[in-house]
Amino acid sequence: MSVNEKLRNIAIIAHVDHGKTTLVDAMLKQSHVFRSNEKVEERVMDSGDIERERGITILSKNTAIMYNGIKINIVDTPGHADFGGEVERVLNMVDGVLLLVDAFEGPMPQTKYVLRKALEQKLKPIVVINKIDRPDQRVDDVYDEVLELFMELDADDDQLDFPVIYATARDGIAKYHMEDESDNLEPLMETIVKEIPAPRGDADGPLQMMVTTLEADDYVGRVAVGRIIRGSVKANQNVVIINGDNEKRARIGKVFAYQGLQRVEVPEAGMGEIVALTGLGDVSIGYTVADAEKPEALPTINIDEPTLSMTFGVNTSPFAGREGQFVTSRHLRDRLFKEVETNVAMRVEETDSADVFKVSGRGELHLSVLIEEMRREGYELQVGKPEVVYKTINGQLCEPIENLTVEVPQEYMGTVMEALGTRKAELTNMTELSGYMRLEFTIPARGLIGFRSELLTNTKGNGIMNHVFHGYAPYKGDMQGRTRGSLVAFEQGTTTGYGIFTLQDRGVMFIGPGEEVYEGMIVGENSREMDIDINPCKKKNVSNMRTSASDEAIRLVPPRILSLEQALEYINKDELVEVTPEHIRLRKAILDRTVRGRAAKNARK
Repeated sequence: MSVNEKLRNIAIIAHVDHGKTTLVDAMLKQSHVFRSNEKVEERVMDSGDIERERGITILSKNTAIMYNGIKINIVDTPGHADFGGEVERVLNMVDGVLLLVDAFEGPMPQTKYVLRKALEQKLKPIVVINKIDRPDQRVDDVYDEVLELFMELDADDDQLDFPVIYATARDGIAKYHMEDESDNLEPLMETIVKEIPAPRGDADGPLQMMVTTLEADDYVGRVAVGRIIRGSVKANQNVVIINGDNEKRARIGKVFAYQGLQRVEVPEAGMGEIVALTGLGDVSIGYTVADAEKPEALPTINIDEPTLSMTFGVNTSPFAGREGQFVTSRHLRDRLFKEVETNVAMRVEETDSADVFKVSGRGELHLSVLIEEMRREGYELQVGKPEVVYKTINGQLCEPIENLTVEVPQEYMGTVMEALGTRKAELTNMTELSGYMRLEFTIPARGLIGFRSELLTNTKGNGIMNHVFHGYAPYKGDMQGRTRGSLVAFEQGTTTGYGIFTLQDRGVMFIGPGEEVYEGMIVGENSREMDIDINPCKKKNVSNMRTSASDEAIRLVPPRILSLEQALEYINKDELVEVTPEHIRLRKAILDRTVRGRAAKNARK
């Protein structure tokens, strides 16, 4: 058994927005990855457009820094449970984790989720309490909460004896104690080198490497990323790729190691190193790359099952093909199956219709990010209402249950609890945090669909919610759906200010004047339960009769513009969201109002 003392592999895990990516930025800057005169973007690790816009990490990313002659491979992981498939994979590549916790918020649901995964894999934790410069910091309380969390998750004695570092990631400062003076991250670097075990394994044995991430490259095709568990790997080496009982021979093209933000070509890499390999062809996540003479498989990675599904179909609206570059079922099919190759927590199934696919993922955010990426790439599609994935366990119908944490100002607590009561939520814990109440619930996953926008409305934008998968439990019974009907356009045309003005009393409009609509398109929300067919394209009749009020300016209420997530949450089972590169429209699944009326009548029988 050899030890690679010149190497440390570490993952940074934390809840959304607790400062993981900012801390990695600071570590890169202080290890002189960037030249002193080089202008560096903030959150350089979040390279995707959607990651930058939303301020969340979606894909895990690798980087490496040098500290006193020791190479530290760092993996920045997502903090959102919807991207938990990413977290589970990357933990296979590391020997320890930096658990980052906000000095005010303390451990949150996702912190608990990713920490559980890390402790199960016997990884060494270092706790970093971040944002200690906040005026409302509660460092001592947060330390106690972290300790309680470790005990709750059955950490062993070695894991319970975790070192603690106090940090302000934004300013690049870390300390051993709150009262210490510091202007750099030296204490954190020292702790990583001292506490995180160096990779151990048989450096001279036959090669074994698990593929944990895939990257696409326009020039060399698929790039397999993983950690060398045993032996070493060279360019042009013959290997065997193992998937279950299937084995196939392949030849490695180039070997890349990580250095700063770059992938650097190396002739050879040894045990414990995180590498990227080209030339392996049709390789996927969970496959073992093994020695050609002595192929031995590694244990496979278990990924949590998807809990939510949606239908993705070809756009069939009258406006189909106007904006998109990819509009056929072949385009849609190819794109979805390409996504599954690298997105391990997602499933795609073909349905009875050649134009419709069932896509299952870990949550609304997981699926909506894929839809957003597709529309930016030039795809047109229509998606159905998100539905939970049920399972039959011991002959009983079971549904996914989530742990939900809601933080609201005290005056809104009653309203929020009432709203969650109708969604079959059960209160499990309640904590007071300086004017805010933190409420913890268990709730069926279907009860969360559409809840985020309701929470923001009920709390005037002050509510914060986070949820994480808890497990499957027996079906909780029927749940009340949306209580308002839709306002549906009954003819194609361009909306007019006058037409919308005459309809404002009916409910909330989703469109303004001068927009094109078609028959069956949803243009607003009715203030009552049933759907109503309306005509927002109505023009004012011109006559030679005038009244004293006829020329008064009409006053229009600004329309409610729905984001992609809000649109997905809003629709009913008989409705779809039409997604194109330029527009998000809501529509009825059946556009013709006569056929729709007939179908509704048959459904009531």
